[in-house]
Amino acid sequence: MATEAEAVTEASAAGGFEPGETRERLREQVAQLEARVRQAEERRRALLHIMGDLHESNKRLADQRKAMLHILGDYERDRSRLARQTERLDSSRRALLHILQDSHKSNLRLEETRKAMIHIMGDLRETTVEMERREQELRDKQEQLVQAGKLATLGELTTGVAHELNNPLNNIGLFIGNIVDHIRMGEMEEDRIIADLEKALGQVGKASEIISHLRTFGRASAVTVEAVSIEDVIARALSLMQEQLRLRQIDVEVDLCAEEAVVIGNAIQLEQVFINLITNACDALHESERKSITIQCAVEEGHVRIALSDSGPGIPAGLEQRIFDPFFTTKEVGTGTGLGLSITYGIIKEHGGTISVESPPGEGACFLVELPLGNDDVPERALL
Repeated sequence: MATEAEAVTEASAAGGFEPGETRERLREQVAQLEARVRQAEERRRALLHIMGDLHESNKRLADQRKAMLHILGDYERDRSRLARQTERLDSSRRALLHILQDSHKSNLRLEETRKAMIHIMGDLRETTVEMERREQELRDKQEQLVQAGKLATLGELTTGVAHELNNPLNNIGLFIGNIVDHIRMGEMEEDRIIADLEKALGQVGKASEIISHLRTFGRASAVTVEAVSIEDVIARALSLMQEQLRLRQIDVEVDLCAEEAVVIGNAIQLEQVFINLITNACDALHESERKSITIQCAVEEGHVRIALSDSGPGIPAGLEQRIFDPFFTTKEVGTGTGLGLSITYGIIKEHGGTISVESPPGEGACFLVELPLGNDDVPERALL
């Protein structure tokens, strides 16, 4: 306290104040100083709080900076990835543009191709119609050629058929003459007259059968196919050629199949085949000393094989293939048209068969016909 009093005294002396007044002023100053000290302390504490908050904020900022750095790294990676995707997308866009351009060009080419196809289809349709028309014309001409061949064959058979018809007509005249003589003489033996009339009717039937066969063979009609017996075809062909073979003194030996051979075809056309082959053999035997024709038939592996051979001089070497050409003939001018074997070849092909010839030197000619076997319950239909 003495020290304080001394200080106050000295201050008063220095300031020119009274000791009481100085003391009061000093108290105020001390109070002010204490207030300032408290205020400073509060500020210090506040500053400490602020510094603590600032430290926390700095820590948070550091964490946020690290997070921001991670975010920036992720952003950079995403940006790079996006850039690559953008580049790929741009490449894809350019590729798509090229594809669209190529597609447009392809569409243009496709349109041109479609137009060309329309023209081609139109031409093809017209060509098909024209081919069908020409095929029909060819079929008609082939039928006409076959018909002409049948008529030519009938012309060649006229003499033989006339002789064959003459026999039953003579027999009919003989039987009728006998009946007339008996009636005139008053010999009315009913049994004898009936017997002669029956014999005359038999001869009429025989003549009618010959004429009917000729009419059937020569008739131009729709060509149909059915089950045909090869034995019957050969028998009918020989019946038409019988008188011609007899007049030319040609012996015919027939060796038919052990089992029945049935093919699918047209009976008249097949009959024409064998008539043409027999006629060809007869012509080949014209100057031969031994005149014989052999017809052999055999069934082999689903086919019927017919061999028709003659004892003539045979076919000159090198002509085995040409004899089936139209208008080719080895006969003298005026004695053959060259169509018989050509028509025969066409008919055999139409029936799905084959025909060939073998002619060893000096051993005559042998024509081999092979036809596929059928069955006898095939319905009748048109031949294509």
